Amino acid sequence: MKKPRGMNIKNSKDRGAWAEMCFALRAIEEGLRPARPWGEPSGYDFLVHHKSTRIFRVQVKSTIYKQHRCYHCTIRTQHHVYKKDSFDFVAAYVIPEDAWYILPEKVVRGMSTVGLYPAMAGSKYDAYKEAWHLLRGESPGFVDRIEACAEEESPVQNERELGHRQNALRSPGEWMSLQGSFDYACGFMKRIRMLRSG
Repeated sequence: MKKPRGMNIKNSKDRGAWAEMCFALRAIEEGLRPARPWGEPSGYDFLVHHKSTRIFRVQVKSTIYKQHRCYHCTIRTQHHVYKKDSFDFVAAYVIPEDAWYILPEKVVRGMSTVGLYPAMAGSKYDAYKEAWHLLRGESPGFVDRIEACAEEESPVQNERELGHRQNALRSPGEWMSLQGSFDYACGFMKRIRMLRSG
């Protein structure tokens, strides 16, 4: 039986770096824009934002340690629990189950480990499993906007006008930002492929 991805990375620091790359890739897939801060900030690994101006600080953790049905994920520094307001969310990756938990800071404040049960519906942190909407600043089932319209023009003409309007809305700075995000995602994909092949 083939091991889940990431399980063949024996060194815990390398596995943690791999989990951070996985977070960035998944965040992009979820419509978020992840960014790495310069230097060594105390308490968070990424800044993420969606369409709003709100930016969240995310600490990425991962685990492969299972005891019975529970995965134990360490959420402290090497020696101490994180101070209050060190981050906004912990993104905890249960590697063998390929499951993410997006845990608000107030839920895990003062804790050194958290017990996660990906296979158990209704468990303590089940509401935070794959809760990427929290990093978008949304509530579950939230719909940003619904628009309805009826037009009698031909679909080809509508497509042409839509493409023109979308291009007109993009400033050079916006295009540079999109290119930077694309290059960033491609770089992560390349590193993940190298880790998998190595």
